Amino acid sequence: MVHRILIVTAVAAEADSVSAGLGLGAPELLPLPGGLVLRRHTDAPDDRVLIDVLVGGVGPAAVGASTGTALAYAALTGTGSSTGSGTSYGLVVSAGIAGGFQPLAPLGSVVVSSAVVAADLGAQTPDGYLTVDELGFGRSVHPVPEALTGRIAAVLEAAGRTHTVGPVLTVSTVTGTADRAAELAGRHPGAAAEAMEGFGVAEAAAAYGAPVVEIRAVSNAVGPRDRAAWRIGEALHALRHTSDLLSKTVFLELEPS
Repeated sequence: MVHRILIVTAVAAEADSVSAGLGLGAPELLPLPGGLVLRRHTDAPDDRVLIDVLVGGVGPAAVGASTGTALAYAALTGTGSSTGSGTSYGLVVSAGIAGGFQPLAPLGSVVVSSAVVAADLGAQTPDGYLTVDELGFGRSVHPVPEALTGRIAAVLEAAGRTHTVGPVLTVSTVTGTADRAAELAGRHPGAAAEAMEGFGVAEAAAAYGAPVVEIRAVSNAVGPRDRAAWRIGEALHALRHTSDLLSKTVFLELEPS
């Protein structure tokens, strides 16, 4: 049986780093509806793992739609689940670079989500912010199983890769001021990183019963935008290294589908 993973990034540069880190050679390109393309990596002829990498777009709406398309394609074409779980993927990963809350997640480090949080899905009131959960209209948090985050963290620790486990916030507008950074950190204690796609990926994965985790390499500090201080190349290298580490460990240890 094959271990099947779907990894979703926002942009091509992130997908390139993930694909290069997998070390499985050139992928097969599979067109999906809507102009999307899956990069399918396998370890043929061993056939132990199948990893699809998808450039899903920027922001929770675009990436949620893209991830849903990939999951629907897998379910309808039988990319091969025999488990009856409604999807052929044993794990869905939201991956890419992100802003890190300082000093918890320094530049160049990796953040593994303990939860994927929609940080601005709610309402402002005279008494403060209310989440969509508190409004009674849905959910704003997808917890990640501790066994999964713990295993990923253990692999990173063994390799000497600086990392943090904590909530990763999904926002539709990236933080650009110290006041906004402080507001988010106060509202979400222990938040380690901020990005724009995780919750969209998590919502799609949940609809198909697939477990999800968000993995982010930190390129900049959450707060005032200082482009001179960004370390995008360093973060993409960390993302590639993390992909390499997980392809040889965690991705091979999932329940086969």
